[in-house]
Amino acid sequence: MLRRKSGALFVTLLASVAPLSPSVAASAQNEAALATPSVWPSAASPQSITDPATEEAISRTIAEMTLEQKVGQVIQADISAISPKDLKQYPLGSILAGGNSGPYGDERATAQKWKQLVDEFRAASRESGAGIPILFGVDAVHGHSNLPGATIFPHNIGLGAARDPDLIQRIGAATAAEIAASGIEWTFAPTLAAPQDVRWGRTYEGYSSDPALIARYSSAMTLGLQGALVEGTPLPADRVAATAKHYLADGGTFEGRDQGDARISEAELVATHAQGYPPAINAGALTVMASFSSWNGVKHHGNKSLLTDVLKDRMGFKGLVVGDWNGHGQVEGCTATDCPAAINAGLDLYMAPDSWKGLYNNTLAAVRDGRIPAARLDDAVRRNLRVKYKLGLMGPQPIERGNPDVIGSDAHLELAREAVAKSLVLLKNNRSVLPIRNGASILVAGSGADNMAMQAGGWTVTWQGTDTKASDFPKGQTIGRALVDAISANGGKGVIAPDGKIAGKPDVAIIVLGEKPYAEFEGDIPNLAFTPQAEEIELIKQLKAKKIPVVVLFLSGRPMFTSKLINLADAFVAGWLPGSQGQGVADVLIAGANGKPRRDFTGRLPFAWPADARSPIGKPLFPIGYGLDYSKRIRLGRVNEKPGIDLNASDGTLLYMLRGKVSAPWHLGVDGSIASRAIDIGAQEDARQFSWSDKAGMSITGSAINLNGKLPQQAALSIDWRIDRKNDQPVRISFGGAPIDLTGYVRSLADGSANALRIPLRCFVEKGAKLDAVAAPFQIEAARGFVASIRTIRVEAGAADLPCPN
Repeated sequence: MLRRKSGALFVTLLASVAPLSPSVAASAQNEAALATPSVWPSAASPQSITDPATEEAISRTIAEMTLEQKVGQVIQADISAISPKDLKQYPLGSILAGGNSGPYGDERATAQKWKQLVDEFRAASRESGAGIPILFGVDAVHGHSNLPGATIFPHNIGLGAARDPDLIQRIGAATAAEIAASGIEWTFAPTLAAPQDVRWGRTYEGYSSDPALIARYSSAMTLGLQGALVEGTPLPADRVAATAKHYLADGGTFEGRDQGDARISEAELVATHAQGYPPAINAGALTVMASFSSWNGVKHHGNKSLLTDVLKDRMGFKGLVVGDWNGHGQVEGCTATDCPAAINAGLDLYMAPDSWKGLYNNTLAAVRDGRIPAARLDDAVRRNLRVKYKLGLMGPQPIERGNPDVIGSDAHLELAREAVAKSLVLLKNNRSVLPIRNGASILVAGSGADNMAMQAGGWTVTWQGTDTKASDFPKGQTIGRALVDAISANGGKGVIAPDGKIAGKPDVAIIVLGEKPYAEFEGDIPNLAFTPQAEEIELIKQLKAKKIPVVVLFLSGRPMFTSKLINLADAFVAGWLPGSQGQGVADVLIAGANGKPRRDFTGRLPFAWPADARSPIGKPLFPIGYGLDYSKRIRLGRVNEKPGIDLNASDGTLLYMLRGKVSAPWHLGVDGSIASRAIDIGAQEDARQFSWSDKAGMSITGSAINLNGKLPQQAALSIDWRIDRKNDQPVRISFGGAPIDLTGYVRSLADGSANALRIPLRCFVEKGAKLDAVAAPFQIEAARGFVASIRTIRVEAGAADLPCPN
């Protein structure tokens, strides 16, 4: 295993670098730091995060706290695993709402419900824990995205294409106002990753692969969320704490693996992955989140050289360092419920969503027996209190947040519309098909034509975003609806038909397609090949045969190998994940009353666009920064369609879940009535538990794949799982859309029993499964009360003697 450099060597290397400018724009100092990759950038952390009077008040508070109260301050629990009454015995200092957690179990709760829950936790914390209120955090990563009706902005990859720091700062301010409107004061954003291998499922959370652009954006978003800090003065009621994340090099892991290992030199770690942090710290970022990932084998949650020597000492960071979801449990020698090493390394707040109780008890023991020094605990408590003071939570008259009128306001929606328009990147426009003229008739087709989930992506209402609906955002518009409205407003005619089947011949067809929603590791893929649905390719060919110009609008969380689509289309637009305001797409593609669109294409690629399916991207088809506009009449010739690798060797078509994680190219679809979380069965987080609160289905889906010729002899669907809790309702498993009743089998098992179930594929074929077009290789349907934990789902050989389930 490669080893990190010692903290002493870090300090030696850091000694000569001047502080970076806090300006939003890149300064000469930024450029000098970027040009010196062998040393770490420094920051001039604003003293306005704290002040002498506040520090004195914090010292008095700490002196009066019991050990139990101090330990409580450094632990954060998720709302799905704790209630306000628990704080009486366990005086925790922080609460979060994870991607699949909603108030009172309702993922579509109103802002009023969110505020009610926050207020209940706040009141309970003031009655315990030395009267110190809790700090409440949420993943609001592209708007207040957990909240239906909120303004949903493009994901960061699209904002990177806009190349507009002022826009980013305005989006930060709008997002903060909507978060605060629901009573919440802390968001886990911005993401400052510099993704270098876009197979990574979190690529779209990064603005760009270019560290210089990230540095410009990091200060802009921080200032937008928090405003400019003023010494001795708390943030205004419409601002929230920002989180610079995920520290460090989460975008540099080997083969783009989520929570993986960055096997890179220190020079590359600094030059590529550290540049966003000093500008965010200079702008006053109150928190930093440690990454799940590691650097040369050392997990960041336990890396003192990076968390303390670099971040706190060199960069002068005065706020708190929070962990990621049980990330401390991945540190060598630790578990999710016992990890002194993390706080000793510099972590100030354990994110222990469902492990908080055991962690609280074990951390108490570790302080009492000296494994955690008292001074380190006091410093962590001080940093938590420092942030609470800055947010106006402390004192007899805390700042009150909560003005639901600003959520989804017209001004915010117009800002999102502007951002969508600026995010679009035109890669091809042969024959000047775009903009579409006044009076034209258009067909809007494809899987994304009228699909809010696809255009919003992950982290929207739910963690994976697979069940997001247009009705979740009544002031939003799907892309298809927006295009039809825009063409109709100027005498044209538009029809939305996802399958393309309409009467008559349109003047232009706009095919909206791309990736299905995903988040985090669910989005990791083995290569960059995008496989459209077979019917979408056939539709484009039919349209071309009829001499109908075709525009392809590609929705994705990363650049992908799409050369076949590019060659078939007359115009090709990278639309990324634009969010709720599809009108921004229409503003650029559709001409207005004067014959010109409201906006031209101004977006430029934030990542290079691949010429084949290999990753990392070598010689690209289009370089970073590329993009056409309506003044550039460039005819694109035929481009390479050879993938450059054996796609069959890496397509993962027979592996659907491994160690609780869905394998590429498949995606997890979880209904809102099913809660999902990572758990341990045989090893740490080696399974995913699904709990049903109503009749619903969990599915693994993707583009339809022909399995004929790929199946082993006597193939069987193999499921390694544990039935945690049964009920008296039916349980069905489907492969390729054909269901098999497992009710009797499940009832024969004892609760908590782990077992391996193997069902011959011929059983599904007999029920109607067609192996030449499998888009849903696995689905399980159950009802309220059923709980199952799944480790592995795959197709394997050896089903010759197996009967079909009764």
